[in-house]
Amino acid sequence: MSTRSSHQVVPPDGAPSASPDVIVAGAGLIGLVTAWRAARLGLRVTVVAPDEPGAASGVAAGMLTPATEAAFGEEPLTRFGLRSQERYPGFLSELAEDTAIDPGYRAEGTLQVAFDPDDLAVLTELMELRDRLGAKTERLTSRECRRLEPMLAPSVRGGVLAPDDHSVDPRRLAAALRAAAAERGAVFVADRVERVVTAGGAARGVRLGGGGTLSAGQVVLAAGAWTSLIAGPPAGTVPALRPVKGQLLRLRAPRGAEPVVTRTVRGLVRGAPVYLVPRADGEVVLGATQEEMGFDARLTVGGVWEILRDARELVPGITELEIAESCVGLRPGAPDNEPLLGPTRLPGLHLATGHFRHGVLFAPATGDAMAEALTTGRLPEHARRFAADRELRVPAGSEGVEEQWT
Repeated sequence: MSTRSSHQVVPPDGAPSASPDVIVAGAGLIGLVTAWRAARLGLRVTVVAPDEPGAASGVAAGMLTPATEAAFGEEPLTRFGLRSQERYPGFLSELAEDTAIDPGYRAEGTLQVAFDPDDLAVLTELMELRDRLGAKTERLTSRECRRLEPMLAPSVRGGVLAPDDHSVDPRRLAAALRAAAAERGAVFVADRVERVVTAGGAARGVRLGGGGTLSAGQVVLAAGAWTSLIAGPPAGTVPALRPVKGQLLRLRAPRGAEPVVTRTVRGLVRGAPVYLVPRADGEVVLGATQEEMGFDARLTVGGVWEILRDARELVPGITELEIAESCVGLRPGAPDNEPLLGPTRLPGLHLATGHFRHGVLFAPATGDAMAEALTTGRLPEHARRFAADRELRVPAGSEGVEEQWT
């Protein structure tokens, strides 16, 4: 790592003297990885975002679990996730060249367990899908699950071990990406993008919420669930994103106590998913709800009760832990629940959003794809399904979302 400053912040009234090549609106993981990868290629990058954690990435648990999240009907997402998972070691090695911040990567694997026979039947069926997609998993008996995680309840019926499903600490990863981007020359403006400025039928820059404008050759909107609320692009350019609420808890064991889990444990409890993700410092992230409630960021008794109830069924010792923090995040969901990447119908305007539950997992692959889009004008072949200017494939039963888009 060189000796240049690892963090540069420009106040709203202190815009950079030279126009950047790229403006990135948003400093969650996706905005930061886009900025870093672009800056590594020599592009002049300015990131515009409030100086605070991302509304989704600052809350996320950090699971890198394409195998244990694989679902029927989401095969393209799983393939993209497997590609991004394979990139993680090299991605983190490159990140270490630009910053000494440890992103908290853990490679102990993920154990997915079933509470009752019906849950076990679901996991068994999903194993066939995972095998077909090339995701490595191993079927385990109840006793084998408890041998790996002794604090599991004896009533657990069995499970699946996914040795390549890992985890990272998203807050530490965001700090590392921010520092690495600044190390490569990216400038940070602590403001928000209010409007995309257009001229001659193309995006030419942005107007800031605090006043003033910034000009650039290209603009990337990566503001999570708020991306489609940014004014300026012609109608139909940016699909209507919806916020999907997630409530979770950060727990801590008493000093000297045995850890309740030693690896990520994902569970099905009467069909409801729940997960526990341990950190090296003893924290355990417990989550999460998935609620279609608009921009509702309230922590609710019902949401917290559900995840505590289900976690206690799998790991009874969870009740002895301290609640260190409660969190609510808003995941950005596109109408078809797939990412929106690269050039839009408005020349000069790109999207990097809509990652829904997969923002942390997809970060390396998204960074690579956006870097190629910003330098060549097109996405790599493996990412073109998620092109921002595609015809959206709205899932059955999502007619209300489709109407918002059309």
